[in-house]
Amino acid sequence: MSTLKTNTIDTSTGTTITIPTGKVLTVTDNSGISIAGTAVSATAAQLNVMASVTSTAAELNVLDGIPAGLTATELGYSDGVTSSIQTQLGTKGDASVGTANNWTAGQRGEITALTSAATITIDMADSNNFSVTLAHNATFANPSNDTAGQSGSIFITQDGTGSRTASWGTDWEFAGGTAPTLTTTAAAVDRVDYIIKSGTSIQAVATLAYA
Repeated sequence: MSTLKTNTIDTSTGTTITIPTGKVLTVTDNSGISIAGTAVSATAAQLNVMASVTSTAAELNVLDGIPAGLTATELGYSDGVTSSIQTQLGTKGDASVGTANNWTAGQRGEITALTSAATITIDMADSNNFSVTLAHNATFANPSNDTAGQSGSIFITQDGTGSRTASWGTDWEFAGGTAPTLTTTAAAVDRVDYIIKSGTSIQAVATLAYA
């Protein structure tokens, strides 16, 4: 075996270093090896991992931009995920909102509290069900974000004073064209159930004097 000892191999003039087939170039100290000015710190074992890599440059470039703090465990979550991910999720019994489903357990929506004011404008995107304790004579204005098909309930409670009244915006439609008169006893509870027919039509019915 021949041994070459040198401090510098200069290939700037086009010199080519050729390792014959079947021969091995052994570097015993990699502390001075650099590629394009960047020192190589990988061990031989780490470099050998690349021997079985079959990814193309384009596939490896997909990794560009992945956060540096992403752990191997987090990357492992995607193991086995394919473009048919919806099918994979479907096999687990997860419901898709775009298809008909048979629910085998109770489903519920929260009741979102409203703030009493002279004018109450409900944001229908917040919830389906709402509650308010009236401390004012209030006007329930035409809601925002009302979308056809949404339905729910509004629980209206009188405060400790009572005698609070309610009026309703033009989008609210009650049977017979007459809005309900609230129960005005202190702490009384009424409920208004509604379904949104269109962006300008909310059909509602009131059930009064629960308490």
